[in-house]
Amino acid sequence: MEASKSPHLHVAIVGGGIVGVMTAIGLLHRGISVSLYERAASWHEIGAGFGFTGVARECMQRLDPALLECFRRISQQASSNANTRYWDAFHPRTKQEAQDPSSALLFQMPGEDLAFWGAVRSHLLLAMAALLPEGVVHFQKQLVGYQQEEGQGVDESGPVILRFADGSVADAHVLVGCDGIHSTTRELLFGPEHPASHASFSHTVAYRTMVPMAAGVAALGEDKALSGCMHCAPGVNMMSYPVMNGTLLNIALFAHEPSDFPDAGSMTAPATRDEIGRAVAGLSPHMTEVSQLFPENLVKWGIFDMYEHPAPSYAQGLVCLAGDAAHASSPHQGAGACMGVEDALVLCEVLAETQRSLGDTTTAAAAAAASRGPAIERALQAYSSVRMDRSQWLVRSSREMGEMYQWRYGPTGRDAERCHDKLDKASRQLWDFSVESMVLDARKKANAAL
Repeated sequence: MEASKSPHLHVAIVGGGIVGVMTAIGLLHRGISVSLYERAASWHEIGAGFGFTGVARECMQRLDPALLECFRRISQQASSNANTRYWDAFHPRTKQEAQDPSSALLFQMPGEDLAFWGAVRSHLLLAMAALLPEGVVHFQKQLVGYQQEEGQGVDESGPVILRFADGSVADAHVLVGCDGIHSTTRELLFGPEHPASHASFSHTVAYRTMVPMAAGVAALGEDKALSGCMHCAPGVNMMSYPVMNGTLLNIALFAHEPSDFPDAGSMTAPATRDEIGRAVAGLSPHMTEVSQLFPENLVKWGIFDMYEHPAPSYAQGLVCLAGDAAHASSPHQGAGACMGVEDALVLCEVLAETQRSLGDTTTAAAAAAASRGPAIERALQAYSSVRMDRSQWLVRSSREMGEMYQWRYGPTGRDAERCHDKLDKASRQLWDFSVESMVLDARKKANAAL
């Protein structure tokens, strides 16, 4: 009798962003072969600063301890007594009033539970990429199609055949789409006419910059610049916090935009500093001074999400979605990337259980190959089941938070107490979460499906 072929899985990941690289590292750590395909010519991460909660960092540790150590080296770590404060950016008429908590502070949220650590996206991506073995990453590979074929490719298990824009092909047992908000994998999975294939414009635009801390202190005052702050006003809100060990201030200003975004297929459009000035006209002096810290010419980011058309599933057949490709979220709750890290951990766990189960079999090669495809499909459905409710809750909650910060959310309006209560409840749902229970649930569902 012919000896069984290796039960080891080979996973193709499309998208070399934060979640794609973390997933690759987590799979490799579990002995699963990976090829990562990125359409850019080199490592390229858009955006500026972002943060990860304590829950997300626990997921990094479980994915591969080297990931957390990597993040620890470059992050701005919140102190145990750090608070994020929410300021009225509309009523104060002088800098003195704007800095006076008794007149301008709406409320504050303790930081010890969420325990955000901040970092610059590009710095984290490059640091993580250095952990990948040579030969794993393939640049300039734009996915244009895939097929789930029988009797071809990696073995007789019915692999996924990937087709790229340059005419090349590749195959794998599993295809994971980590290709972001405007995901090609998602569109191929559901079809171009499906509502969930395309993220929707949330009618909010963002202007982002990072400035030397001295400039931030001059505009906001030392107290505000050295801590996490949200400034709220009608139709405008601004988040700022230190990054790069306190040497830079990360600033994101969001403005309501009633009209459609210029290019629904892109995330950016040209903008000027004058445009920001018009958005903050009539607000507190701090907002005006901060607007002058932006470059004269820059880009604005359209905030797209899947609030209006959530994905019905994160997996079909041997293909699944993770991160923004699965549940693109606005950034207003600061946890979109955190959801992607949770996705990565669950996906790695269910595929590891599948590989372990296949490795325990003693069937002949043909029988082992025949069982592999259905086992993977069931594991990916387990992943989708575990991740659906929590990740789609965040999409809804984050959209509501963005409206609340701009005093456009009806149930809270401008009432500081109601805003605090809503944010407190949502924050608790983020941090009062058991990673261990999530992992055990994923393993249980994966094993029940095998």
